[in-house]
Amino acid sequence: MVKLIHTLADHSDDVNCCAFSPSLLATCSLDKTIRVYSLSNFTELPHSPLKFHTYAVHCCCFSPSGHLLASCSTDGTTVLWNTQNGQTLAVMEQPSGSPVRVCRFSPDSTCLVSGAADGTVVLWNIQTYKLYRCGSVKDGSLVACAFSPSGDLFVTGSSCGDLTVWDDKMRCLHSEKAHDLGVTCCDFSSQPVSDGEQDFQFFRLASCGQDCQIKIWIVSFTHILGARENEENKIQGKGFVLKYKSTLSGHSAPVLACAFSHDGQMLVSGSVDKSVVVYDTNTENILHRLTQHTRYVTTCAFALNTLLLATGSMDKTVNIWQFDTEALCQAGSMEDQLKQFTEDWSEEDVSTWLSEQGLKDLVDIFKMNNIDGKELLNLTKESLADDLKIESLGLRSKVLRKIEELRTKVKSLSSGTPDEFLCPITRELMRDPVIASDGYSYEKEAIENWIGKKKRTSPMTNLILPSVVLTPNRTLKMAIDRWLETHQK
Repeated sequence: MVKLIHTLADHSDDVNCCAFSPSLLATCSLDKTIRVYSLSNFTELPHSPLKFHTYAVHCCCFSPSGHLLASCSTDGTTVLWNTQNGQTLAVMEQPSGSPVRVCRFSPDSTCLVSGAADGTVVLWNIQTYKLYRCGSVKDGSLVACAFSPSGDLFVTGSSCGDLTVWDDKMRCLHSEKAHDLGVTCCDFSSQPVSDGEQDFQFFRLASCGQDCQIKIWIVSFTHILGARENEENKIQGKGFVLKYKSTLSGHSAPVLACAFSHDGQMLVSGSVDKSVVVYDTNTENILHRLTQHTRYVTTCAFALNTLLLATGSMDKTVNIWQFDTEALCQAGSMEDQLKQFTEDWSEEDVSTWLSEQGLKDLVDIFKMNNIDGKELLNLTKESLADDLKIESLGLRSKVLRKIEELRTKVKSLSSGTPDEFLCPITRELMRDPVIASDGYSYEKEAIENWIGKKKRTSPMTNLILPSVVLTPNRTLKMAIDRWLETHQK
């Protein structure tokens, strides 16, 4: 479905950001450099690494055409580079001299936003390399930024947890407390959603934070705001809506990065838990969990026109992943098909299922009793014995076991329980998770029973456990508790 096809290990310190153009991949690091690679074979370009910054480089991004590359740094500058030859085109100094944490091009490449540690946000004119407008947020450092696909607005995220929405004139339209412990990243889906009303478009926005959560927002922005005919009649915030939609809880630690795929069908996130999670944006189900990195995952990005994913980490590497298109489509629909069809199975579907489970001898009995999908899920040991007259205890037990497996799958899918919240032994939601010496988390009672039966091997790896000491996984418990609060409302 998704495979690791290349690992870049050229940086000498933490990788902070990675970005794609149509033909290139750029990465930047605490080692003060930006490196640029060709997507054709992942070789580094002759003029790479790009060196100018005197301190850590926090962010890098390409202009939509790919001709320009921007980078920003603790040294208080945002630098524009020519991607063809690596030449420095402009050095734009943050007015306050504060460390610059994030930079983003507008969709039409006319502007560049830079956000700094002191909360200042600057809109630069790319044609003149001059400051166009400047603003600031009340509290916290600016650490995240994303333009809407139309370019009519952009969103910034701060370390105090706020998402702030600005129009293309740098007017603050809205501010929303999004993540209690601070925003770390945000991204717009490039695919707008229309509700059929004139002059309105809706966009999907993802944000992530130190609270271990990814939040999905719906942003609408009427084009009346973009009218140039009567500038004085513009009302700040008129026609603008930022609406919370849902929370994704796929990580057990702070989420440091999130990004939509170019077609808007997938969302990827990277976390302090060292994992990368890929979601289906329509169902919000987890499609993949990638665990190749050995330290915090700090950045992730999808390629623009190919099914490539880049993930960067504090382990100093950038991993390149490739998706299998056909398998990906199948994965996105498999779980939905199971959930949708089980209760709607016909008697013939039940017969097919029985045959697949090695219970072909029971097909005629089930048909005689008109057992469809709904009836199948409601069968009990009493009804199997008394109503269906299945005399063999072993056969009844096997049928019940298979039905219970089916019920568990349906229940898990309908509740959307993240797989990492389920104990590997019982496959039930963990209430008191602990970490065993194999590095995996289990329900405390389940792993204690496992070890109590003199099983000194790992339930996951089948290797000898170095120790029987169990450590409470408080971070995972907090994540489960938050998920339960959200889903039990």
